[in-house]
Amino acid sequence: MGKLRMGMAIDGGNQQVIADPVPYVRSYQLEAFEKALKQNTVVFLETGSGKTLIAIMLLRSYAHLLRKPSPFVAVFLVPTVVLVTQQAEAVAELTDLKVGKYYGELGVDYWDAATWKVQKDENEVLVMTPQILLDALRHSFLKLNQIKILIFDECHNARGKHPYARIMMEFYHRELSSKNLLLPRVFGMTASPIKAKGLSSSSGSAYWKQISELENLMNAKIYTCDSDSVIAQYVPFATPIVKTYKKVDVPYVAFDCIKQDLYKLIGKHDVSLNGPSISIPASKSTQKRLHKLLSMFMYCLEELGIWLAMKAAEVLLHEEDEIFSWGKLDVSDKAILRAFSLDAVKVFSAFFPDGPKWSIGSDLIANMKDGYITSKIMCLVETLLEYRKVKELRCIVFVERIVSAIVICNLLNELLPGLSGWRTGYTAGNNSRFQNQSRKEQNEIVDKFRKGSVNIIIATSMLEEGLDVQSCNLVIRFDPSATVCSFIQSRGRARMQDSDFVLMVESGNMSALAQVKKYLASGTIIRSECLSHSPLPCEPHGGMHREPFYEVESTGAIVTLSSSVSLVYFYCSRLPSDGYFKPYPRWDICEELGFCTLLLPNSCPIQKVEAEGDGKLLKQLACLKACKLLHQVGELTDNLVPKILEEEADTQEFGGKCSVDEHPKYFPPELINSCGNRDTIYHCYFIELKQSFQYSVQLQEIMLAVPTRLGFDLETIDFDLDVDRGKLLVHTRYRGQIILTSEQIALCRRFQAVLFRILLDHHVNNLQVHLGLYSGGKDCAAFDYLLLPCVEYHVDWKLVSAVQFLNNISFDKQVDCIQTKCLGRYLHTKNGLVCICMLENSLVCTPHNGSLYCITGTLAGYDGNSNLELRDGSVLSYKSYFKKRHGINLRFEGQILLKGRRIFSIQNCLQRCRTQTTKEPSNSSVELPPELCSIIMSPVPISTVYSFSFLPSIMHRIESLLMASNLRSIHADSSMENVLEAITTKKCQEKIHLESLETLGDSFLKYAVSQQLFKTYQNHHEGLLSIKRQKIVSNANLCKLGCAQNIAGFIRSEPFDPKTWIVPGSTSAEHKFKEEFLSSKKVYSWGSRKLKSKTIADVVEALIGAFLSAGSEIAALSFMVWLGIDVDFANVPYTRNFPVNPEIHVNIKYFESLLKYRFSDVSLLVEALTHGSYMLPDIPRCYQRLEFLGDAVLDYLITTDLYNRYPGLSPGLLTDLRSASTNNDFYAQSALKVALYKHILYASQDLHRHIVDSIHNFEQLSSVSTSGWESEISFPKVLGDVIESLAGAIFVDSGYNMEIVMQCLRPLLDPMITPDTLTLHPVRELTELCQNKHYIIKKPVVSLQNGVSYVTVEVDANGSVHKNSSSAADKKKAKLIACKNVLNSLKGLIPCTE
Repeated sequence: MGKLRMGMAIDGGNQQVIADPVPYVRSYQLEAFEKALKQNTVVFLETGSGKTLIAIMLLRSYAHLLRKPSPFVAVFLVPTVVLVTQQAEAVAELTDLKVGKYYGELGVDYWDAATWKVQKDENEVLVMTPQILLDALRHSFLKLNQIKILIFDECHNARGKHPYARIMMEFYHRELSSKNLLLPRVFGMTASPIKAKGLSSSSGSAYWKQISELENLMNAKIYTCDSDSVIAQYVPFATPIVKTYKKVDVPYVAFDCIKQDLYKLIGKHDVSLNGPSISIPASKSTQKRLHKLLSMFMYCLEELGIWLAMKAAEVLLHEEDEIFSWGKLDVSDKAILRAFSLDAVKVFSAFFPDGPKWSIGSDLIANMKDGYITSKIMCLVETLLEYRKVKELRCIVFVERIVSAIVICNLLNELLPGLSGWRTGYTAGNNSRFQNQSRKEQNEIVDKFRKGSVNIIIATSMLEEGLDVQSCNLVIRFDPSATVCSFIQSRGRARMQDSDFVLMVESGNMSALAQVKKYLASGTIIRSECLSHSPLPCEPHGGMHREPFYEVESTGAIVTLSSSVSLVYFYCSRLPSDGYFKPYPRWDICEELGFCTLLLPNSCPIQKVEAEGDGKLLKQLACLKACKLLHQVGELTDNLVPKILEEEADTQEFGGKCSVDEHPKYFPPELINSCGNRDTIYHCYFIELKQSFQYSVQLQEIMLAVPTRLGFDLETIDFDLDVDRGKLLVHTRYRGQIILTSEQIALCRRFQAVLFRILLDHHVNNLQVHLGLYSGGKDCAAFDYLLLPCVEYHVDWKLVSAVQFLNNISFDKQVDCIQTKCLGRYLHTKNGLVCICMLENSLVCTPHNGSLYCITGTLAGYDGNSNLELRDGSVLSYKSYFKKRHGINLRFEGQILLKGRRIFSIQNCLQRCRTQTTKEPSNSSVELPPELCSIIMSPVPISTVYSFSFLPSIMHRIESLLMASNLRSIHADSSMENVLEAITTKKCQEKIHLESLETLGDSFLKYAVSQQLFKTYQNHHEGLLSIKRQKIVSNANLCKLGCAQNIAGFIRSEPFDPKTWIVPGSTSAEHKFKEEFLSSKKVYSWGSRKLKSKTIADVVEALIGAFLSAGSEIAALSFMVWLGIDVDFANVPYTRNFPVNPEIHVNIKYFESLLKYRFSDVSLLVEALTHGSYMLPDIPRCYQRLEFLGDAVLDYLITTDLYNRYPGLSPGLLTDLRSASTNNDFYAQSALKVALYKHILYASQDLHRHIVDSIHNFEQLSSVSTSGWESEISFPKVLGDVIESLAGAIFVDSGYNMEIVMQCLRPLLDPMITPDTLTLHPVRELTELCQNKHYIIKKPVVSLQNGVSYVTVEVDANGSVHKNSSSAADKKKAKLIACKNVLNSLKGLIPCTE
């Protein structure tokens, strides 16, 4: 052992690699490492000899070239997914390099260049399966010159078409032949460089032929030790033991009888496949699967015995086990396969003894004679039992088939726990169609094996390669190894000291015995050949790197002849599809003439590709040509991936989850000014308040004075408020200008500040502190408008001066009043002697309890000695009451009592659904001794105080209107009320909010974008168009565009809160406004608030609706262009090659009569009626593009029709009507009513069966118009799609005329749903009911069984549980039915009066 540090040069440059092995490496590891530093190397060493450690030493030596920000990476390739994590963890543990793991389940197949760049920038070692690297190189997401070291684990797999071989041939050798020196260091690891089956000879030359092929392909020389003895010093070798058994067949009578019965079953179930409910393709597919099951059962019967064959059939009956990974099975297909398995179980069971005493383990020898188990199974059991005395047995039994692993595991778990206490598990690989185990299940079994809770693993070849199971002390080959490599690797699994390697061989089978001997000797021969040829250099590889390929110049992405077929299949798999067809390529090949025609699906812009050449390569030649053409027309990107993947990646990056971000809040500049002390011109608006109810307190006229004249559309404003007693009508109109001196302004500010602070605070504790913030003098931006009491359109200065009462309280100033008016009547107050007239309309505070009152007069005949009746019926004098309750002795008990009313509260009068009351609070009116009162303002009548209590709500609405006006003026003209509605969210809880306009704007946006995309991208299929549309109309994009135009600052997202209302004139630092300019328009911002991205997107849609409803489509388009959505309604010809004679396929006269429309281009009608399954060369397109367009057109037409026809409709009801009138089930029923299904061109038996079922079910429905969701039937989506595609066809043919579309399709859709016929969607109705009643609705439980969706809905109604489980073809319909049933159950609880 030793440690080495040295510098060595890398090929292709002057960069130095530092030899940095880990301490205490073995001598042969150090030797291999030194060789790998100098040249490409394949290390050929026994399993368990530490090859991975050599690779890690090599990575450490290259680490300084890999550490970020280096552009280079190392790539560590492993043949199976399970090894990705194992090797990645080993690298991370022994190096400080950043390691990334990559395999298909992570979605790597759909990554784009940007995602790969992130991975390259973040990680230094990329551990992955080889197909991922091959694809990344082909698509030029990774380039070979970016890889400094390329490690191949289990590199013997580099043969034929394996991705290892493809990587080397398509990229490495192509670069090598072009003399490119910037190639990665190649390092391979293997336990055997020989993998091929059936070597013609075991001679050295035969082995060398394969060894040299591997060396030449890897461009690397093989390193190995001189002899096994070198490794044996460190790694224990298992002792090979050949165990022979005499083959004993299942008794002929039983075997033959079972065989005949199974074949009869096949005949029986083959007949059932001919029923009308099963399509021909499904029938053929199921038939093929039945025969595979038969073959599997016969194999088990012959090789394993009757009991294990029965277990194989039983396994298939377990509903929870997805035994076969044959793709999605039809419900009837699954039923037939399970029925066959059940019948097979009965056939096998008939041969076992009856009674509870018999078991498979009761007498193994007798059971073998009866054929229940075979002699081979008996040999396995006996071999295992020979090791009963071994402490902590860890045994791996290798079998060829997964079914063998499953049933042998079942058998051993029946037998061994009672005999030895051992538990058995099995592992099944991921490449078989039978019983695929998840990686989690595989890892759990291996982990249990390591810990000892499982002693025996029955495994397929997946445990041969690389998986680290060091605790194994016994390996049994139940089935022989197929290759030398498999033999060596399975032997290497036994790593414990004194372990055994048992090979089961049938006695008398000389070829099997000879093969075992050849395998046992192979290691020495291979090592000898490698050593003897080590001086020879690798030869240039003249293979497939020279095959034809197509390369994209801009990126270097390539597609080769051999990879072209898979790329075409991949491209087709990403084309639009539905439940009735999957797009796929077809070939018409004539090898004799050397000619091939490739036919691509209808949704592909290239329908046909022709190629000539070698008959065996015709398919590939056509595909390579197709890839080139698809790239040229933009269907494949410059990275040679389907365009839709790039679009999807952009959409996902753009979309994502709803975010919540901070945004500024804007305020109108018309109400904000510098609050300095100077004479100012104000613009005056008269605010008239009218009650729609009777109330003893009248209202005061108010003057709003603003420094800047409001916009023309705000010269007159009308709206109403919901107050406690009814509606309050607000009418505002412009009255002209007024010049106020600085002293008058200061007085007005003080007046409104005192009055509003009293109304807001209901106390005067900090009144003087607050007044200091309204004194002016600070030259800063603040709300600078005045709200003043008026008399006949003029400011009531006497009333405004009431705020100066405290300064004018001296007796001298009251003399004139006392002598001339009040005949000398004055009263003692907290302020001193005050004239009675100053008290009768005053605002007072009673310091003993801190309350505020409006004094409306005196109570004649009442003084402090008068009696007061309390709530409990007792009677006290006012003097006694104040003494008892407040500890106050009235000094002037003879003074007349004052009549007071508690101060009014400022409320949010904009809130919808306010609870109204006509009753006064019981404590609203009070009798007050004057001596307890401190006058704050006088004179100030109660009507003024009452009127001012509504002004915060009024000003909030005016502020909102001003912000709407400002937003509208930034772009263009529109109704201000509509803009206000658009920027008001539902959370504001006002009568107006954006939902209706959002619904309208959403439909117009979808329509405008759809028609633009349809015209612009005439060769794009519906899938691409849908993704492009989604990218534009997504909440994320609308939010981004809205924020770019500063729309977020205008949004009203919270209910008006009087507590946070800013009293005008306040210069508090808390209310500091910041001046901003938006498109040369000045606004002010103060503070920020959090807004969801969806909220901003909703407002953007609502603004589109506002400009549309108040202006026109042109106004809405103009607004969208201003936002950054560039659309127009230009009439662009719809061009396509459609050579078909329409009359052959469609009854044109029928449709022109039905639609009352004559088509100019009848081929549009053919396209609109052609389903994707109808793949005829003379019909080059299906209806999907027209459906894409027609869906948007119909949605917009119906939405605008509802919006205009029901102008007073609530926003929620409009949304429900739209959803009910534009869903696919509603369209499908319209199609059924006029029998459109008779004219649809399709070639799908499943679709035909579904349509026939729908016709039958539809006839049983009520003839009354339904909203689609009233029906519990699932209609084929195709029926609804055709209504939409017809709309698209008429729209295009008529020159994009929507009125004609509505005229043609309205009769098909009638009777349309109205507010009277609308029924709420059951899911929504149940949700709202639970919210209103405070019931608890649990999350629905969804499951899928045999292709049927099951949904369970449960509601806890105050302890009463209502639960329903329903099934349907899709989970949406199943959920609808379950919710409907729970609703009906709950409605039984609710009294009829509700």
